[in-house]
Amino acid sequence: MSASKVFFSDLRATPDMNLLEKLERLIRKAGIETIDFKNKFTVIKIHFGEPGNLAFLRANYAKVVVDLVKSLGGKAFLSDCNTLYVGRRKNALDHLDSAYENGYSPFSTGCQIIIGDGLKGLDEAYVPVVGGEYVKEAKIGRAIMDADIVISLTHFKGHENAGYGGALKNIGMGCGSRAGKMEMHSSGKPQVDEELCVSCGACAKNCAHSAIGFASGKARIDHGKCVGCGRCIGACPVDAVEAAWDGANDALNCKIAEYTKAVLDGRPHFHISLVVDVSPFCDCHAENDLPIVPDVGMFASFDPVALDVACADACNAQPVVPGSRLSEMAHDHHDHLIDNHPTTNWRSCVEHGEKIGLGSTEYELIRG
Repeated sequence: MSASKVFFSDLRATPDMNLLEKLERLIRKAGIETIDFKNKFTVIKIHFGEPGNLAFLRANYAKVVVDLVKSLGGKAFLSDCNTLYVGRRKNALDHLDSAYENGYSPFSTGCQIIIGDGLKGLDEAYVPVVGGEYVKEAKIGRAIMDADIVISLTHFKGHENAGYGGALKNIGMGCGSRAGKMEMHSSGKPQVDEELCVSCGACAKNCAHSAIGFASGKARIDHGKCVGCGRCIGACPVDAVEAAWDGANDALNCKIAEYTKAVLDGRPHFHISLVVDVSPFCDCHAENDLPIVPDVGMFASFDPVALDVACADACNAQPVVPGSRLSEMAHDHHDHLIDNHPTTNWRSCVEHGEKIGLGSTEYELIRG
């Protein structure tokens, strides 16, 4: 597969060109205007951020995309699907409240917000995955599948299971209904290091499936109930909960790629990623840690695989932020994203995406 074009803009601003104007210039140069938006429903897939987290993208960036789509004749709406884990985005009403709290509303973005899989995360469409090896029929939020055009607007960051959260995860995992998210997570089951466990109960509090109990004063995970969502891993304050080293994270990444293909196949699509506030964990956490690398810039492409690789390469080219989680980790892999979460391999997602025809891992970087 030939190299895909990925467009890049740094974060320098002047009195004549602020960051929002630079973002619009970037996505225009990347070719978004070649899409026919006239009277087309256009979903802008975004993560509204779990309340308490401050690393998610500001609504101002979304408004740039919305305004441009509307100026081209499109009918834009912002969307995300409900979460699998306990939190404030597990149903559409709480999800909307969370979005508003974090600054996303029709007034701040210029468009409506529609939770893609309905009130309880059950409104889903069954979508065939052409060439799928792990998933034959993806379960995608129905409102997202009803759209004519897909745009992803992604905060690029670290992730405890996938290694990184980029365009593929924003689309693949983010567009999955609750059942779809369980299907993607189901092969991995975490375990507890009892020597580290302090029986604080944080893992059980964050388990949506009552899979964690306590025996002899230590947490125990019932793998018969566990769906492998990994929320307990991030919740544990002493790192006593860990992913099993059984290749499950690679399977998760492959499923994310296949779900992404299900969402994008047969429709025009365009992708934007901002490599800013690169937190070590997902924006699904109700907190965010110090960024692990300095801010890099804004990227855009028609190819989500190439976009993710370009963003990851840009992160890996940066120095480590002193005092961050990454600065405290061993640097055996010479890869910031893997060193941040050593049981992950972020490349398994993009490599599988390339294998199934989703995009190319080879890219040409063009300054926008």
